[in-house]
Amino acid sequence: MAALSKGSLAAYAAVALPLAAAALPVHVHVPKYYSELGLDLALVGVLLLALRLLDAVSDPLLGAIADRIPSHRGGRKAMIGIAVLPLAAGFWLLFNPPAAGGNLTIWLAGSLMLTYLGLSAASIGHFALGSALSRDYAERTRITAARGIAALSGVLFAAAVPEMMVRAQGASAGLALFAAAYLPLLFAAAAVTLFAGPGAATVAARAVTLRALQQPLRNPRFRRLALVFLVNGVAAAVPATLILFFVADILQRADLTPLFLVLYFVAGAAGMPLWVRLAARIGKARAWLLAMAVAVAAFVWAYLLGPGDAAAFAAVCILSGLAFGADLALPASLLADVIDDDEGRDGRPDGAYFGLWHLLEKLALALAAGIALPLLQWLEYTPGMAAAPGSALAWVYALLPCAVKLAAALMLWFSELEPRGAPRAWKGVGA
Repeated sequence: MAALSKGSLAAYAAVALPLAAAALPVHVHVPKYYSELGLDLALVGVLLLALRLLDAVSDPLLGAIADRIPSHRGGRKAMIGIAVLPLAAGFWLLFNPPAAGGNLTIWLAGSLMLTYLGLSAASIGHFALGSALSRDYAERTRITAARGIAALSGVLFAAAVPEMMVRAQGASAGLALFAAAYLPLLFAAAAVTLFAGPGAATVAARAVTLRALQQPLRNPRFRRLALVFLVNGVAAAVPATLILFFVADILQRADLTPLFLVLYFVAGAAGMPLWVRLAARIGKARAWLLAMAVAVAAFVWAYLLGPGDAAAFAAVCILSGLAFGADLALPASLLADVIDDDEGRDGRPDGAYFGLWHLLEKLALALAAGIALPLLQWLEYTPGMAAAPGSALAWVYALLPCAVKLAAALMLWFSELEPRGAPRAWKGVGA
């Protein structure tokens, strides 16, 4: 099968940028912004958690729907195009609340529901579309890597631009200005993907059944891959949950947090071409296993750092960020290979698989917060107070994720994930 041109890859990946850029402002700015408007912070937190859980439960259904939009009606592209409308509406309403007289609780809940629904539906449709674009083993990794690079660009955009606008204009005007700037970016990127990007056939239109929702779980290779993906996701999410505490209380350089994040994500984007080439030579499971080993070898040193070690932590961010590039490029590419097991006369159920995949991503984030934060409290860590190297914060931030990552690597070693004909550089992993 012919490889997609660079232009086709870029057109497919384009919408990943605004989709990735939407999530960060919601989680970073909404709690503080709405608490300043008068809502109780605990209420904001409950709303964010409850609506996110409701959103996660809907993911398998959205995935099954994506499979059932006929090709002559746009297929998975149609789902992306439809989903950007509630995303745009919700995002605009979220950062333009009523000045007075409105019920902020209802406004926040409604705008979050629209934002989450649109973001999930568009993301699942985009992932499913990418999975169906090629049957070639190596080409699939190029596709997921292109999407990953666009997504990291969106994360960097969302990390820098809203903060600059808030500092220049204040929270209310700055976030409203960012929402106004975000909408043209969203619609322009979606138009590029929808009208210039490659398309793929979908399964025949038919009713969504419980059997269709459960179809991926009957695939033993998917169950093995899903478990590795979930455990590895928890390992990645624990440091993401705790980085603000670590930088502020152990390194005591909260001012450098944006720099550390930029280094990490830029290194992730820079590392993806390396993992794409390596996966084509030795296989995706083996390349992913090697990336896990690199991540542990780089990140474990964070346990020893303390005040004045900003340069050393920057090196940790760069090296672990390079390994993070594999997490973005390889698991979803492996999933595309796994879906081949279920391809039949009606087509590929990519949406059903990626609906559950999206659910696993959210579950990993929830588990990381649900494990790490209570554990720190049980160990009597107090946020805002200086913590010594080797303290409870240091080992939960650095050693716990390394241990979880090693568990994921061990499961990957014994899992049979690779399709027949995949490169085999050594025996015993993913074969």
